Amino acid sequence: MGITNYTIVTLGSHSALQILKGAKDEGFKTLVVATPDRIPLYKSYGNFIDEVIEIKSWGDFPKLEKELLKRNAIIIPHGSFVAYLGLDQNKNMKALYFGNKAVLDWEENRKMQRIWMEESKVKVPHRFKRGDKIDRAVIVKSYGASGGKGYFTARNQKELDEKLKNYNEERFIVQEYVIGVPLYFSFFYSPLTKRVEIMSIDKRYETNVDSLGRIPAKNQRGLNIEPSFEVVANIPLAVRESMLAEAVSMAERVVETSRKLISPKGLFGPFCLETIITSSEEIYVIEISARIVAGTNCFINGSPYTYLLYDEPMSTGRRIAREIKNAVKSNKLKEVLD
Repeated sequence: MGITNYTIVTLGSHSALQILKGAKDEGFKTLVVATPDRIPLYKSYGNFIDEVIEIKSWGDFPKLEKELLKRNAIIIPHGSFVAYLGLDQNKNMKALYFGNKAVLDWEENRKMQRIWMEESKVKVPHRFKRGDKIDRAVIVKSYGASGGKGYFTARNQKELDEKLKNYNEERFIVQEYVIGVPLYFSFFYSPLTKRVEIMSIDKRYETNVDSLGRIPAKNQRGLNIEPSFEVVANIPLAVRESMLAEAVSMAERVVETSRKLISPKGLFGPFCLETIITSSEEIYVIEISARIVAGTNCFINGSPYTYLLYDEPMSTGRRIAREIKNAVKSNKLKEVLD
C-alpha cells in the first residue's frame, strides 16, 4: 500500500497542528479528534486537516478504535495522550501507533527514568530518598506528563515537611534543585537510518516562577506567593555550538541504553532531554520526554538545526511523517509502529 492508503490521526491538543501540517506536507490524509470547545480551531485549518471528529470528552477516544482501524489510521501520540487517557488506554490501543509503547512506563515513572539516565552515563540531580536529611534546596515533582503541575520547591527539611502535609500527589520524587539555565533539547532517532538528529532547542515560560523572577528579591518579601512551574509557553533558543556535541552524545547514549532496557525496539522517534546547564557548563538531565514535546511548536517551519540537515522546512511533526513515509516505501512500517 502507498501512503495515500493511510490516515495520520492525533488528539486535538498539545502539538496536533504541527503533526497534521507535517503529515499533509508529506502526502498523508489527516484526521484530528477533538472535544467540542476545540472544534472551531481545527476546522479553521482545513487546508491541511482533512477531517475533524468530535467526541464529548477525551475518555471517549477509545470508542473510535474500530473506525480508525477501517481507515488504516496511524496514531501519533503526544503529551496529552497519557495526560488525558492514561497509560493503560494507550497500551491497549489496537490501531497503528507510532512509537514504542513499552517506553511509556519508563517515561512516566521518575525512578525508572533515573535508572535509564544513570545507565546512559548522563549527569542527573541528586535524588533524596525517604529518610534522607535535606541539606540543600530541592524540587518535588509528581509523576506523569502534566506540564509542570504538581511541582514545588523547598529550601530545607523544615519547609519540605511543612509543604508535604498538604501535598495531594501520591507519587513524587524529591531531587536537588540545580541552579542554571533550563534548556530543552529535542531530538529524533530513526530506526531506519540509525541516526540521532537534533531537531530544536527551546526553554519553557512557566507560571508563575518566571514572572516572579522579574521582581527583585527585596520586593518579594511578604508577598507569600508559592512558585508554580506550569508551562504556558515556549521560547526558541540556539545554544553555543560547543555544547551541541555533548548534547548529541548524551542523546545517542540514551537511545543506545534504551535498546538494552526497553527491548526489543528501545526508544525511537521524537524525544526531548530536559536539561539544566550550570555556570561551570555541566549539563544535567532533569527529565526525558519520550515523544514530541510542545516546545517543538516554535519550529513548525523548521529550526536552524533541521535546516542544516534538510535544506527545507522540517518540523518534528513533519519528520515523524517523513519517517512513516520512508518506512512505507521500504516495506519497513513494522519497525516504526507498535
